[in-house]
Amino acid sequence: MHNKHTLYLICIALFSDCWVWTCAELFTAISDMEQLLVTHKIIIDDLDAYIQKEEKRLAVLKKQLNMYRKEHEMAMADVENYLGNPINAFTLIKRLTIDLDFIENKIKNGTEYVRNETAKGTEVIYPTEVDLTGTVQALTRLQNTYRLDVGELAQGRLNGVVYGTPLSASDCYEIGRTLYIVDDYSNSLRWMQEALRKYKEDEVHNLSEIDILEYISYLHYLLDDGQTALEWTTKILSLDPNNKHALNNIPYYLKSVTEKKKILEMEYAEDDDEDVDDTYLERDNRMYQTLCRGEMELPSQIVRSLKCSYLTKNHPFLKLAPIKMEQVYIEPDVFVYHGVISDEEIEHIKAMAKPRFKRATVVNTMGEGTPSDYRIAKFAWLKDEESAVVARVSQRVADFTGLSTTYAEKLQVVNYGIGGHYVPHYDSELKNDIPFKRTFDRRLATVILYMSDVAQGGATVFLELGLSVLPVKNAALFWMNLHPSGEADIAMRHAGCPVLRGSKWKRNESTPDVKCPINKNAANSMLKDPNSCMGGGGKRKGKPSILNRRNKRPKVISALRNVLPPHPDTPNIVFCAATRAN
Repeated sequence: MHNKHTLYLICIALFSDCWVWTCAELFTAISDMEQLLVTHKIIIDDLDAYIQKEEKRLAVLKKQLNMYRKEHEMAMADVENYLGNPINAFTLIKRLTIDLDFIENKIKNGTEYVRNETAKGTEVIYPTEVDLTGTVQALTRLQNTYRLDVGELAQGRLNGVVYGTPLSASDCYEIGRTLYIVDDYSNSLRWMQEALRKYKEDEVHNLSEIDILEYISYLHYLLDDGQTALEWTTKILSLDPNNKHALNNIPYYLKSVTEKKKILEMEYAEDDDEDVDDTYLERDNRMYQTLCRGEMELPSQIVRSLKCSYLTKNHPFLKLAPIKMEQVYIEPDVFVYHGVISDEEIEHIKAMAKPRFKRATVVNTMGEGTPSDYRIAKFAWLKDEESAVVARVSQRVADFTGLSTTYAEKLQVVNYGIGGHYVPHYDSELKNDIPFKRTFDRRLATVILYMSDVAQGGATVFLELGLSVLPVKNAALFWMNLHPSGEADIAMRHAGCPVLRGSKWKRNESTPDVKCPINKNAANSMLKDPNSCMGGGGKRKGKPSILNRRNKRPKVISALRNVLPPHPDTPNIVFCAATRAN
């Protein structure tokens, strides 16, 4: 009976591909990739059953099976940490795309049997070429940001610590090939060279040495090094004297050498020693990467002024349960509040958010949200009225910030994917950024609740301040986005650094969300009455001003709800947590 059922499935596979469910952009959130391990396990079981029927192909299939099983056992021992390693994430996606195709070529209809068998389960998903490309680009992003050595990455090491299985020659080749496709020639070359080194060490290959050498040769040519391209072509011809690609490319390489020689002679004749200044974007990117690596320290005069204390103001409850408050920057003030969300609350919010996750977007010049490589993550919106837990956490945010959440945006839960990041940006829109919008969002303040620890990377950095803040689970990062005038504070431009290892979960809350018309009187109207343009409407009676006009910048002031005013006591300095990435 089982054999008849199997035969039926194989026959169906000849006429339809509808059994296989592929889901693109899995790489944009670590939580989504957990489902791949279900597919991974089913493939292991079905391949094992198929191998029993196909003795002649046993050697090749058993090697794949053992590798799949070994990696799966490692993954299931600690799923979050396994998937949080970008090297493991890449090899998992590769096993379910490129390597699965390799198996299919070896056993022909056998893999169709496997895929149709696995497709019976509603939870089975397969990654796509989009996921493979996204994972490779994430590895390159990590490599560039954190100055990681390709050889170290290929050995499964991140900053000198071994976290995973070393990559094979095939793995390195696939990374190099993918980077070639997206025109990242310099990084493609590095991985192809590593693939060649690995090729000489590996015993079994699903590619040839000439495959690698052809890429290395051509990549040198694309990088304007025709002479080196010729040298590698000579190696190809020594292995295969009739290689058509090599023979056809030689004239182009010779022409490149001649043209480069003429250019060098002209430059030498001009004797132009002027240095080319870095562009603003290059300097900005260098600062961003430096902060992500934690290589910049705050000036001593700022560090001496920072304080750590127990927060007892803003709400009577804080008298009974004070919150640890760490000041990480002064003027503008940036705070970290410790222990403001429990593990149980975090798991509840994660469970609510996961089914709603969609690809995170950035706002384009037309004011529309669009997916972009500038932001690799998935997010979901949660409302206070949907859950008592969500409402309780929102209320707590209002308590320790002293700001009303009445007009705040819905809760945004974010999970960063492989190498997940968010490039430098403002949380409050600038008038010049969105020329086609008649109104623009002015987010008074931002609160980031960290819902996971991150083993390496993932800092929030402020480029104008030279400040790096590492994620600390259960803590909240808080700052103001606006001046008292209502104008955006350009010093608060910030970014989310790539997650090197781990899974970064956070909850964003922008409070309040102020929408103002774009005109010359907008700033003055906010200064006189900040509530006059709140929520896109007119004045709201009974609500005091949310800006502290006595100070140069917005400060944490009394809550805007019906609460007792705080006592003017001075907190004692009692602790200082190491959240700054110095």
